[in-house]
Amino acid sequence: MANARLQILGFIFGVVGLGSVFAATMSKEWKITSRATSVITATWVFQGLWTNCAGNALGSVHCRDHLTLFKLEAYIQVCRALMIASICLGFFGSIFALMGMACTNIGGSERSKAKVALCAGVMYILAGLSPLVACSWYAHQIILEHYDPIMPKYELGTALFSGWAGAALYILGGLSFCLSVAEDKHSHRTRYGAMPFLSSRTKGYSGAIEMRSSKSTGTAPKQFDKNSYV
Repeated sequence: MANARLQILGFIFGVVGLGSVFAATMSKEWKITSRATSVITATWVFQGLWTNCAGNALGSVHCRDHLTLFKLEAYIQVCRALMIASICLGFFGSIFALMGMACTNIGGSERSKAKVALCAGVMYILAGLSPLVACSWYAHQIILEHYDPIMPKYELGTALFSGWAGAALYILGGLSFCLSVAEDKHSHRTRYGAMPFLSSRTKGYSGAIEMRSSKSTGTAPKQFDKNSYV
């Protein structure tokens, strides 16, 4: 039962992490203009992986897509690739998780389901490392530009925090599946590996009790030969 609970919890973490990473990837607020540079800020600029947007105090927002791929900064292109890879790994990891869960009727035998569950856990962990690297790199670049007197000042956007949260949920889901497989192997070893040892000890203990009882009563222990069953 504990094995199934860990897998269900890991699947929930993985699906929620997939949604958080997808929302962060499509978000337009990876970085936003710092409002600490002036007392009154009537307009601000916020950028994402795919668009540049500008808004004002009246509520109007104008967005423009990145027109070219080759003139973008290298870190934006790498972040795009990592976030897309995380979404793909999380999607296929969720499918593998459904097939490898102990509470589902798909996936084959117990051994094959354990292998599929372990594969799902590894895919979840890899899917969590990708947005962790992408968001951390993007945040590091924002911090470098913030303390550069020539570059415009930006703050960390909400998409970065959503990406970090999704990465943490991914990793927790992957660890839950890996722990469930390890616990399942440990239970199988205990069940099939310790029973012969316990049974031999039980036999020896029962034989010793019989010998002691025969000595105390002064009677010989019972012996049966093949003619006694005829």
